[in-house]
Amino acid sequence: MRLFVQVPCLNEEQTLPLVLESIPKEIPGIDEIHVLIIDDGSNDRTVEVARSFGVEHFVFHTRNMGLARSFRDGVDYALQHGADIVVNTDGDNQYPQDRIADLVQPIVNGTADIVIGDRQTKTISHFSPFKKLMQRIGSQVVNFAGGTKLPDAASGFRAYSRESLYRLNVVTEFSYCMETIIQAGHKRMRIDSVPVTTNPKTRESRLFKNIFQHMGRSGQAIMRSYIMFKPHAVFLSLGLLLLVLAMIPFVRYLVLMWIGAAGDHVQSLILGVALLVGSLLCFALLVISDMLRTNRALVEESLERLRAMQYAPQNQIDPTVPSVADTVRHPSMMVTPPLAMRGIQEDGPEADRT
Repeated sequence: MRLFVQVPCLNEEQTLPLVLESIPKEIPGIDEIHVLIIDDGSNDRTVEVARSFGVEHFVFHTRNMGLARSFRDGVDYALQHGADIVVNTDGDNQYPQDRIADLVQPIVNGTADIVIGDRQTKTISHFSPFKKLMQRIGSQVVNFAGGTKLPDAASGFRAYSRESLYRLNVVTEFSYCMETIIQAGHKRMRIDSVPVTTNPKTRESRLFKNIFQHMGRSGQAIMRSYIMFKPHAVFLSLGLLLLVLAMIPFVRYLVLMWIGAAGDHVQSLILGVALLVGSLLCFALLVISDMLRTNRALVEESLERLRAMQYAPQNQIDPTVPSVADTVRHPSMMVTPPLAMRGIQEDGPEADRT
């Protein structure tokens, strides 16, 4: 079984050695362990530091693309190179890499598809009481949206099986954490949680400027994902609410007309019509979103089959053989499709076309 530990990095030359030193070299049930560095537009010596520790696998972004894009590109690279399990950690040494063995064990044993490290946020000393409260509320909201029971939904210390990555589709530009949990919950994947303790804080987060920005952008990602899977719960409820509210001014106007005082209360009709139009729009959006949900389910099934073919064993790249593409920078990222790699490595017409 082949494990890839991917480390998204943005100017992490100071903390990256702590991360790389603590990644285990041997794990029961794992035959190969590879470290993958996603250089998300660093302008320091992050890459040089990684190479000095013997890292051979890199994905390069020539500018900062964000955590979600880094996660997607890292997963694509890992699957191309035959990863059976992908572990995501951070370059700031927030997470205890020495617990990776515990993190992947449920997947190795076949009892989980995704395992999330529970940071036990209420015990983290550098978290303010407000942040601890928001972390707990945020996890509850994600659990409600995804039908899961996770104590720390925002944790980025995670392990994914190959099969789960085939089925997940990250579309947000901010962070993949909330979105993948909600998707996994609705797709009935097995999600487990492992209690871990975090390392001392090394720097402020570069993902967001303050907790309120994090809350806002996370809320958008949660709402978008929830509507994708449960449009009825949103638009039907909102449409019925507006319909009931629309009846109130209409009934009021009928009562006033019955007692002969309706002439001065046309505003009730205007308000009722506005609420009724809003209700009808919600029902129309419900029909549209339900059709889109059906279409999305068919597209995702096709994507899952496509990935199974794209990352099939005959198309995989041997991670123990250095390739030219591993050191080439692309304007946005460096991930080489298997066919292109075979064109580079083989002779003949296929290589000429490349």
